[in-house]
Amino acid sequence: MNDNISIQDRTKKFGIRIIKASQWLIEQGGVSKILASQILRSGTSVGANAHEAKSAQSHKDFINKLEVSLKEARECEFFLTIIIESQLVPKGKFEPLLDECSQICRILIASVSKLKQKK
Repeated sequence: MNDNISIQDRTKKFGIRIIKASQWLIEQGGVSKILASQILRSGTSVGANAHEAKSAQSHKDFINKLEVSLKEARECEFFLTIIIESQLVPKGKFEPLLDECSQICRILIASVSKLKQKK
């Protein structure tokens, strides 16, 4: 992925991919439908919180919003992992999505760490 893309744009694109993945899971029915709601909630929240950080009222508030975004990304990463490992999706179908989620987590961890050092 392009290194020059903002975290807000990257998480928005991730959220769109999560919406599509959730739609696919819902069509599968059963437990997949329940897990779809989990990744939909956490996966779209990643971008919502990263976007909200742009309107933070202070440096501390900015960090807090990015930390919430990270928390949601980790939750989404967990649910994607169990969906894949339980073989609810064909092999390889959600791995790119999980990889993107993991990359977003690493970016957010590095960003929060760097911002806390500036404080």
